[in-house]
Amino acid sequence: MNKLFSSLKVRGVEFKNRIAVSPMCQYSSVNGMPTDWHLVHLGSRAAGGNALVIQEATAVSPEGRISPDDAGIWSDEHAEAYKRITAFITSQNSVPGIQIAHAGRKASTYSPWRGNGEVRQELGGWQVFGPNAVSFAENYPTPKEMDIDDIKKVINDFTAAAKRSVEAGFRVIELHMAHGYLVHEFLSPISNKRKDTYGGRFENRVRLAFEIVESVRNVIPEDFPLFARISSTDWVEGGWTIEDSVRLAILFKAKGVDLIDCSSGGNVLKAVIPIGPGYQVPFAERIKKEAEILTGAIGVITAPEQADNIIRTGQADMVLMARGSLRFPYWPLQAAKALKEDIEWPKQYERAK
Repeated sequence: MNKLFSSLKVRGVEFKNRIAVSPMCQYSSVNGMPTDWHLVHLGSRAAGGNALVIQEATAVSPEGRISPDDAGIWSDEHAEAYKRITAFITSQNSVPGIQIAHAGRKASTYSPWRGNGEVRQELGGWQVFGPNAVSFAENYPTPKEMDIDDIKKVINDFTAAAKRSVEAGFRVIELHMAHGYLVHEFLSPISNKRKDTYGGRFENRVRLAFEIVESVRNVIPEDFPLFARISSTDWVEGGWTIEDSVRLAILFKAKGVDLIDCSSGGNVLKAVIPIGPGYQVPFAERIKKEAEILTGAIGVITAPEQADNIIRTGQADMVLMARGSLRFPYWPLQAAKALKEDIEWPKQYERAK
């Protein structure tokens, strides 16, 4: 019996299967606002049978964007603009999710097809922030070392973004704490060299993450699932490790996080990462078992049998498709056929079933 198409209930939300669309930057926003591209991009994947469609990294403030073309949710106008998208996703019996984020020292950079490295302030860029005044790479901007007021602002920005996300009709919030962006920069000893209560030992480096989780959990409904995406390892000696991730997940669970989305890397420019089919799945499996928390697996998961095996053998509770979903918006419909599972199709498409 396959398990990929079994339902999963998290707090007050029931997912019809275990397949989610991973948040993927589209670099197609104007002043952080969604466009028709987002409606079609996200909507087609909801119609394609995915149980959960997570919107791309959505900045909690203008300075939190990766690029000038990133999505944002730092105003009530942004929240209103997403309602059309969340309503359509919901109409397809899919759950709309949003990943809220701050890019930290990797902000103010070009969209992939526009260039690379820093967008200078005279060209539309901005001052970036980080735990220390050390850039990610030579062609990246030098961040301002955050003081306590800067840290408080970030926490408040995440909190306000979470409240707006609820108002916008999203039903899952994922906190972006991975890939070398701001919260990951604080977590990792590679990028956090602070000497105050936000740096040094593990308990200090995780402080910002904890304060964001606590503040967000306090302003969203009790039945509202809260996910956190982390980089399970930095893939370099002396960096953040899988052991750190297990420890963090145990503490996150106690603070109201429901699922850990287990990615890796992104904080070190030349880390050697052994990319291959399911290469991050062992992280999801270990965190699930040792922290006793729901996990999501991601990373070169392409075949229906592979995805089903991950769920059936208890390695993770959800699989998140990124590039696979870009290639095949209707992947779940194809996967159901391969696994001989009869699932509902959009009525408009039933003639192709």
